[in-house]
Amino acid sequence: MRPITLEEMSGVKLMKRTDTKYVTDIATLVRLLSLASHGYYVQEINNSRLAHYNTLYWDFPTDHHYYLIHAQKRKPRTKVRTRRYVDSGIAFLEIKRKDNHGKTRKKRVSVPIEGTIMEDSRYGSEFLKEQLGLTFDELIPALSNFFTRITLVNYQKTERVTIDLQLRIENHETGINADLSNAVIIELKRDGRTFSPLLSMLRELRIKPSGFSKYVIGTAVTNPNLRKNLLRKRLRLLAKKTSHADSYMGAFLQTETNIQ
Repeated sequence: MRPITLEEMSGVKLMKRTDTKYVTDIATLVRLLSLASHGYYVQEINNSRLAHYNTLYWDFPTDHHYYLIHAQKRKPRTKVRTRRYVDSGIAFLEIKRKDNHGKTRKKRVSVPIEGTIMEDSRYGSEFLKEQLGLTFDELIPALSNFFTRITLVNYQKTERVTIDLQLRIENHETGINADLSNAVIIELKRDGRTFSPLLSMLRELRIKPSGFSKYVIGTAVTNPNLRKNLLRKRLRLLAKKTSHADSYMGAFLQTETNIQ
């Protein structure tokens, strides 16, 4: 695929953006990339087309408020996370909000790329207080994930596609880890309702839209004590798409009596 630089990517401004997520597996992704190879650029940074991310999510220790409002698809809703862009050597504490109209806004402040949880809270404490009126004493480091991202842009530069794979989860509360490396999360971001070449390719491969939050799904498969009745369909889809379907579905079914 033809490369596109990070500087060239900055010119892809989607002013009235619509976002749609899809979940598939590695084998189907290979077929999708083959179909897209003559109509899309792939982002390249420092001669690499694979970008590595590490994200830490913060939540309330008693009611897991951020997890629950996302699982219930309530609006407005908020996420507090530290995201490390490993290859670029930068990191941010981010406040991500979605309003009642579905519009997403994100604000962030720099933190050390090699920082610890304690450093994240120290560097971001003033920012957190300013944005949400909270202190880090009120939150806990709930979950971390690690994944690899491929970013595509169509030749018309009217849409951007992120493809996340090799997803691993570490739950800081339960100590449970999950390997979701065969799952692929695709997010199609286009300018309003403009024509999308990728959309027809997704339909051809029978990849259907499916909401997927790495924090919510990651928490659901690593914390058996939380309610997850509204996530049944997404968890079953995930089980089909991962190479560990039996273990994840087993864990899910064991908790179904607790989620009614």
